[in-house]
Amino acid sequence: MAYNKPIPTPSPLTRPFWQGAREGKLMLPRCMSCNRVHWYPRYICPYCHSNEIEWTEGSGEGRIATFAVQHRSFGPWAEEIPYVTAYVDLNEGDRMLTVLRGVDGKQPEAIRVGARVRVEFEEANEHMHIPFWRVVEEDAQ
Repeated sequence: MAYNKPIPTPSPLTRPFWQGAREGKLMLPRCMSCNRVHWYPRYICPYCHSNEIEWTEGSGEGRIATFAVQHRSFGPWAEEIPYVTAYVDLNEGDRMLTVLRGVDGKQPEAIRVGARVRVEFEEANEHMHIPFWRVVEEDAQ
């Protein structure tokens, strides 16, 4: 099935993230001065204002901080309603917005704040892989 959603265009700032995604890695910007990871990519650390940023491979794991079931949409996302968006608290300490995979938007009671999630990458084309998150069982490693 062809990927029919908008495909991001990497910029010099985001290229390391997208290169990592193509390799199945969650790459995150980390400040070398205060050692904190931040999401979304920026040239200046939002915590200490240093411009010494490096990219590091994240664990690809986190927990649901909050979620919402989307019942209305437009464009290619309209085919998937209802679908679930969520903020994920990354193990590395910041928060990322995502679409959850493997959950039923028609049964939101099955989704819970605090549930463990793991990143996975969906191939949009041969050059671009898009990260999504999936709920994992508590004892799954």
